[in-house]
Amino acid sequence: MDIVQLLTVGLAAIAGGAVNALAGGGTLITFPVLTAVGVPIVAANITNTVALCPGYLGATFAQLKDLRGQGLRLWLLLPVGVLGGIGGGVLLLHTDDKIFRAVVPYLIMMAVVIMAMQDRIRAWLLRRAGKAEGVSLHDAWVLLPIIPAAVYGGFFGAGVSIIVIAVLGLVLHDSIVRLNALKQAVSFAINTAAAIFFLFSGKVVWSAALVMAVGALAGGVLGGRLAGRIKPHMLRRIVIVIGTVVALIYFIK
Repeated sequence: MDIVQLLTVGLAAIAGGAVNALAGGGTLITFPVLTAVGVPIVAANITNTVALCPGYLGATFAQLKDLRGQGLRLWLLLPVGVLGGIGGGVLLLHTDDKIFRAVVPYLIMMAVVIMAMQDRIRAWLLRRAGKAEGVSLHDAWVLLPIIPAAVYGGFFGAGVSIIVIAVLGLVLHDSIVRLNALKQAVSFAINTAAAIFFLFSGKVVWSAALVMAVGALAGGVLGGRLAGRIKPHMLRRIVIVIGTVVALIYFIK
């Protein structure tokens, strides 16, 4: 990649990192930019997963205190997240570029719909969970819906955090804060497993991945500082519009 292309993906990563810190959905910015500069579509998805992976680690550490008392859940869910992330990665590597390009606009639109419903999902979780605490006797049932969510995360990833917390809220009865912390840990397991698996795929565009990793970290810091100045729901609307436009472009292509 030349300097202009690296600068372009670096700026996209800064924007994506900031968007992730403020509202989520940064993948809908970084992924299409990678394809726009000429990275093959499957390689772009793989590179994007590897580059943005560190952000999930930071989000998990930020809520470590809210994971206390959820050891059993972590023992149940993290291995499933790892296996599902790898399974999604295997599926991606066995998907032809042409087929993946045909599927991508539908995946992006699904991510856009999920983002658009994020506030409703959160409101539903708050109504259902209230201030409840503790561990349900039926926690193991969450393994069933988490499996397809984890595979999706390894295959594409956009919106996976929202899918995971919706699944957790459907089965587990707990406070939204504790469920969100659990979501961070599960999303980290899914994306890290997929990213590590992709390291050996030979499809990572390392020059772009390294520049994007730095840019995403810088964008995360920037997003944190702007958190009190920009309303997340307004930014989310912008990302939804961008995602819709990108999906339409892929549909037309």
